[in-house]
Amino acid sequence: MAGHLTGPLARYRSHVGQSEGCAGAAEWTDGIDEEVTVTGSRETGRRSIASNRRARRDHTILKTYEAGIVLAGDEVKSLRAGHASLAGAFVQEHDGELMLHGLHIPEHAHGRDLHQPRRTRKLLMHRGEIDKVIARLGEAGVTLVPLSLYFQNGWAKVEIALARGRRSFDKRQAIAQRDADRQIARELSDRLRARRRRIRGSS
Repeated sequence: MAGHLTGPLARYRSHVGQSEGCAGAAEWTDGIDEEVTVTGSRETGRRSIASNRRARRDHTILKTYEAGIVLAGDEVKSLRAGHASLAGAFVQEHDGELMLHGLHIPEHAHGRDLHQPRRTRKLLMHRGEIDKVIARLGEAGVTLVPLSLYFQNGWAKVEIALARGRRSFDKRQAIAQRDADRQIARELSDRLRARRRRIRGSS
């Protein structure tokens, strides 16, 4: 059957096969033939779209994963223009799948297919990875947070992480460590500049 598919659904299967591996590709496409998929471009490398700094500040990151994402209508146009926000976004398991809630992708100014900016979107990963993630979610205090949204070789990707929420003391400790690291970096930079000035003055 897959060999006779045409149009967006056929491109969707191709996208999953290239970016996530062929295993389990058929089950990812069930019931999404009305979705419009990101078609590949010739760009290579990684291009950032949005990041979730608060997630790293409020959580201890345990393990990260890369996931594809099902997009609809003109959402990819908005992403290519850099219009998206992960503020308030979160990931939950639903019927054995991982769903991204709260990602804001505004409607494109010149788009023809309207969409709900904060609609729930399905994430794409290997079946084995999904099962491992869901199993970890059963541990006390473990949650799943989106860290960043980006293009990887032309495909829209989401970096998600298993994480554990930090207590207020842990947050203060992390902030103090960050400030200390910045202070050390500034002092090293000042020493290097002073050394260069002395070298120039003696030459």
